[in-house]
Amino acid sequence: MSKMEAFKRNLIIISLLLTNLRSIASSPDNHRYDVGDHVPLFVNKVGPLNNPSETYQYYELPFCRPDPVMQKKESLGEVMSGDRLTSALYKLNFRENKVLETLCHKKLEGDGVAKFRDAVINDFYFQMYYDDLPFWGFVGKIEDYSWTLEDKSPKYFLFKHVQFDVLYNGNHVIEVHAIGDPNRVVDITEDVVIDVEFTYSVTWNTTSAAFDTRMDRYSRASSLPIHQKIHWFSFINSFITITLLIGLLALLFMRRLKNDLRTFSTGDDEEEDKEVGWKYIHGDVFRYPQNKTLFCAVMGMGTQLLTLVCCLFVLVCLGILYPYNHGTICTALVILYSLTSVVAGYTTASFHCQIAETGWERSVLLAGIMYTGPLFVIGSILNVVAVSYGATAALPFGTIMVIVLIYTFLTIPLLVLGGVIGYLFRSEFQSPCATKRYPREIPPLAWYRKTPCQMFLGGFLPFSAIVLELQHLYASLWGYRIFTLPSILFIMFIVLILLTAILSIGLTYIQLSVEDHQWWWRSVLCGGSTSIFMFAYCIYFYARSSMSGLLQFSFVIGYSACMCYAFFLMLGTVGFRSSLMFVRYIYRAVKSE
Repeated sequence: MSKMEAFKRNLIIISLLLTNLRSIASSPDNHRYDVGDHVPLFVNKVGPLNNPSETYQYYELPFCRPDPVMQKKESLGEVMSGDRLTSALYKLNFRENKVLETLCHKKLEGDGVAKFRDAVINDFYFQMYYDDLPFWGFVGKIEDYSWTLEDKSPKYFLFKHVQFDVLYNGNHVIEVHAIGDPNRVVDITEDVVIDVEFTYSVTWNTTSAAFDTRMDRYSRASSLPIHQKIHWFSFINSFITITLLIGLLALLFMRRLKNDLRTFSTGDDEEEDKEVGWKYIHGDVFRYPQNKTLFCAVMGMGTQLLTLVCCLFVLVCLGILYPYNHGTICTALVILYSLTSVVAGYTTASFHCQIAETGWERSVLLAGIMYTGPLFVIGSILNVVAVSYGATAALPFGTIMVIVLIYTFLTIPLLVLGGVIGYLFRSEFQSPCATKRYPREIPPLAWYRKTPCQMFLGGFLPFSAIVLELQHLYASLWGYRIFTLPSILFIMFIVLILLTAILSIGLTYIQLSVEDHQWWWRSVLCGGSTSIFMFAYCIYFYARSSMSGLLQFSFVIGYSACMCYAFFLMLGTVGFRSSLMFVRYIYRAVKSE
């Protein structure tokens, strides 16, 4: 080989290495770009501003579209969140300014004009992603002449020019905005054929903001001082509520209980007949409830959902899950639900084996469909509604099959595995008192001692402590506010559990004091009753909002019902477990005759 050939070969190798190094140093994967590099831009969806769940694919409106339209491969959570990222004709190369760049010429027929006009009337926005940064803009504007003396109807205008303002720091994209130019519009009030030239401009400016903090601006609006004050006010309000409640119970409840224990320990029969009521039902208080299979399934599913929520809070507080990352929380919910199903199987089987000799398999299977069954039914109905509207909230068939496969080959096996482990490591039910053969008759109860009244008390007090934070949660779920203080939400969740436990103990004691020994199911109902108030507040939230239409109403009511049902199972489990600990304590502390 000649020296010239060797030199050419080495030159080619060096060129290839430099090219590969450049592609490694600057690429969409690490969000580093050189001047002139292509930065990925995807259009996502459009929808009315007041209805966050009512979104449609971007090209449902007759915008300029590439040929062919390429669909971006999305994760399970992105599809469940209603994202449908597709390619676009816009070319926003890194640090390349453009002025009045022609996107396309389009002839809008009557149908296309009507679609755009309806979008403008309903205050439609569009969403795009540029280098994984979401940004929004409006389709058009309305000019209302109703304030003038002349009788003029409003006019509707379509933005035909979009101004992109991009901020960069070094070789990173930091921020992007899209603004429709109000001076470059086309009148779409009438159904006439219109020739439109869609254009766009791109302006690049430097910024000192770091790449690591570029997502902070999306939560900045929700972190304003007024919002943080409301969060802290909610926390302080709940802390004062729980402190006063604990103090009240300690003052009245514990003193009364100590007197009862002292009276019974002295053996004063006359005093017993007058003051102590819960002592006489020691032979019935640990009588197992009716519908054991259902009861054990509730305990198992409630424990699983508690575990899931705690794991989710830990991931969010550690920064592993970000509230503004589209689809990540939905994906995490699916995976965590499958993994924690082993907790449901174990808890259900072990508790069933404590109160029954056989039939734990039925309890485990019932736990498997206790939450997913209603969720599947409601989800199917909402999917049908979304399909009829053509909304992106409708899950594709492939996504549904993925969820079914995850449930079939991951959730169910882990559920069964947990059930087997619970059966193998079963233990006996710890009962300080023996149960009599025949149940004791329950005396007539006043209306304020019956289940509905106790459920109202057991649900209203915890709800009043979390109502302000619940407002923020609903605004995040059914609006555009990002919940930026997950630690406060986690603290409020703990406060809710503590309040539920304290009130369940108090209500159970009141129930036993009137010789009503059927406390098992009532402790579940009283503990979970907070979810009824949560659902009622959801309806109130919708009524006071600007949301409208069957699709948005169905999604708000349907998915809020699923969420509140999950809280019923969780808080019902907390109510029973705390009441069981209390009942065991007081009956272990007395001398049963």
